[in-house]
Amino acid sequence: MKFGRQTTLRSQATVTGVGVHSGLPVNLTIGPASLDAGFVFVRTAPDGCDREVRATAEQVIATEFATVLGDRDGPVVSTAEHVLAALRGMGVDNATIEIDGPEVPIMDGSAAAFVAAIDQAGIVTQSAARRGIQVLQVVIGESFGELRPYGNGFRAELEIDFANPVIGRQSYVLDLSPERFRREICRARTFGCISNVAQMWSAGFALGASFENTVVFDDERLLNTDGLRYADECVRHKVLDVIGDLALAGLPLLGVFRSIRGGHKLNHAVLTALLADRTAYRVVEAEMGRRSRTYAEVAGGMVGGMIAPAYGPDVS
Repeated sequence: MKFGRQTTLRSQATVTGVGVHSGLPVNLTIGPASLDAGFVFVRTAPDGCDREVRATAEQVIATEFATVLGDRDGPVVSTAEHVLAALRGMGVDNATIEIDGPEVPIMDGSAAAFVAAIDQAGIVTQSAARRGIQVLQVVIGESFGELRPYGNGFRAELEIDFANPVIGRQSYVLDLSPERFRREICRARTFGCISNVAQMWSAGFALGASFENTVVFDDERLLNTDGLRYADECVRHKVLDVIGDLALAGLPLLGVFRSIRGGHKLNHAVLTALLADRTAYRVVEAEMGRRSRTYAEVAGGMVGGMIAPAYGPDVS
């Protein structure tokens, strides 16, 4: 396995928005973290009583409409999947995510704003080898979702099948790399059906949803006047969610994730099944021979249509 050294962010970058479910304003700042830290959320408070939670499968306390992380005192941060997808998709291994509200801001409903923040902060390589979780055998979740071995990094194979005829059946296959995540996945927005809005509002969800951050359908057509970003935007967003939810493994996954009609609950169930069976995976470490620009090291800003590396000097 040759996929380089661990990476973190060179500096901090902040995004500001509202939570799609809470409707509350929130500031989120991504920044550097030490070797082997993974992704750590810090819920800041005016009185200085900050709460910290590491983004791992063990800290998931809810998966209805979003992935919620918490501790023994209750929820710490909701809708974590989009910023986690951006970090994992762009090849960042270690990052601190400070947030001053209960929910990650939805921004435009995609991960594009978080990718822009990563570009602004920049990515630097660290001194230790990247580690990953290599899937050794097929692991099946509660409904149809599975992880199976794969010899070339991480691959997602998804199919969705909605009763709504405008969405219908869509499928997508992605071999994850920063280039493909940026080009094909990060701009895909969250979506929903107008017929479900009243029920979600009454349950306390989608209070911050709007046509600016959600793709909305009725039974016959798309309601957003600006149209879709991709003809298959819905399944691409499901791929985005998978990348974010599986980032809760704590290390990059090396395997194939396949699901049909999946969601946050299924994603978490499959990941939990994998981690519960110690014979189903092993932790492997990248070879530290000749350095080559692979996986994370092509992450960077888009300049004049070309990929411009966002790397600074190596740090320890």
